[in-house]
Amino acid sequence: MGQTFQIDLKWKRTSEFTYELLNRNHTIIFSGNQTLNNSAAPDYLGNADMSNPEELLVSALASCHMLTFLAVASKSGYIIENYEDLARAHLEKNEEGRLAITIIDLNPVIIFGGEKKPTAEQLKSLHEKAHRNCFIANSIKSIVNIHS
Repeated sequence: MGQTFQIDLKWKRTSEFTYELLNRNHTIIFSGNQTLNNSAAPDYLGNADMSNPEELLVSALASCHMLTFLAVASKSGYIIENYEDLARAHLEKNEEGRLAITIIDLNPVIIFGGEKKPTAEQLKSLHEKAHRNCFIANSIKSIVNIHS
């Protein structure tokens, strides 16, 4: 059996329990007692000042891709000085007509240090290897585009 990861999610009713009025704010407690205040997306009556499940999904994928990319690059003899990504998740109807995150666009901008720098083809290969080995990418149905 593999590893297990868990979070502690806490929600409590604070108002009338109708669709329009129900409280969508909740707390997620991660390992190390890191706490995140979360809600629904604003279009679904959530709190715009908090993260939402859609953002958490795209952040999990972007983070996993980056961490896997850093591992692949380091094992290939590259040095990474900086990695930034403006990742976007597209919520739309899927083939079954249900709302889903159907496409996630990653837009990593990477600054390489040291003398060894990848060609465009080598960079594409590094991203492909990172994508194939990213645990989160292997767990979702969304199309993932990597623009670099």
